Amino acid sequence: MSSEQDNVILKSSHVYLNSELVESIFGSIHYAYVTYAVEQKKMLITPVSSQWFVKMHKPTQFLLKSRNLKGDRTLAIREILIDNDLDTTDRILEYEIVERTNLIKISM
Repeated sequence: MSSEQDNVILKSSHVYLNSELVESIFGSIHYAYVTYAVEQKKMLITPVSSQWFVKMHKPTQFLLKSRNLKGDRTLAIREILIDNDLDTTDRILEYEIVERTNLIKISM
């Protein structure tokens, strides 16, 4: 269905993260902080170990749910989509990674 570069997908109000992305950003952490930066039109996702993120944003904590044995995980972000009146259409999402801060920035 998806190729290597389709790492981030929105499906049924869930953000799908592939195992390589999860491994590199989250390692063994199973919770993420998520917030929507209105001015950037980006969803920001980072491990709960990122204390700086809490100080800069007012994030919501989400469980990274296991999707398969490969290690793919999903975040149920329906409330963020609804609260910010975002497009809930299933699609591949463009994203960038800020490795220095373990941050995933997803264009919405």
